[in-house]
Amino acid sequence: MAIRILLVDDEPLILKGLRFSLQQEGYEIDQAADGEEALEKIRENAYDLVLLDVMLPKLSGIEVCQQVRETSDVPIIMLTAKGEDMDKILGLEFGADDYMTKPFNILEVKARIKSILRRTAVVRGPQKTQLSEGGLFLDSQTRSVEVNGSPVNLTVKEFDLLQYFMASPGRVFTREELLENVWGYEYMGDFRTVDVHIRRLRSKIEPDPDKPQYVVTKWGVGYYFGHA
Repeated sequence: MAIRILLVDDEPLILKGLRFSLQQEGYEIDQAADGEEALEKIRENAYDLVLLDVMLPKLSGIEVCQQVRETSDVPIIMLTAKGEDMDKILGLEFGADDYMTKPFNILEVKARIKSILRRTAVVRGPQKTQLSEGGLFLDSQTRSVEVNGSPVNLTVKEFDLLQYFMASPGRVFTREELLENVWGYEYMGDFRTVDVHIRRLRSKIEPDPDKPQYVVTKWGVGYYFGHA
């Protein structure tokens, strides 16, 4: 079955260019030109990924992302205007998995999409798929997480981060290492991406996010998975 992607942008030329390029890769493409149409399509269809512009009529991309995250963990890549740092940060805060700045290179768009889709593929084969520590439980086969028996809804990147930490408990990872191994590409030194995702992850899994027990900061170095 073909990978299905929703493109959301109010600029017809951008939609046309993205649609053509991604269809050449074999993806099945739907599109929407405003926030309300995007929400309607996401509610009615199953997508493997959403490419979502921040500046949209009717509902902004941030609002769309926020509402989608109430019911779905579909991967979302935000498209932001050059220099709009606050849009990037807000997008990540409200659950976006990644962002790209306009104007963008279509080859990089394809690389980002492939990176995320690769990480959301179901793990197959006779390998360890379950990790647990204290009251925290992660199943990579079903991509599910529980805290003290209660399910926790994580975004794609939040799940990937947690799985990466839990696979190597006690090992300290720098932000550079996390960007390279979890995101799969260089972020030109924009470490806020890591910090925002870790802050969101802590808010969902930690008994007290201000005093984290699982994802712990090693001051001046990075982060590591501790013991609850």
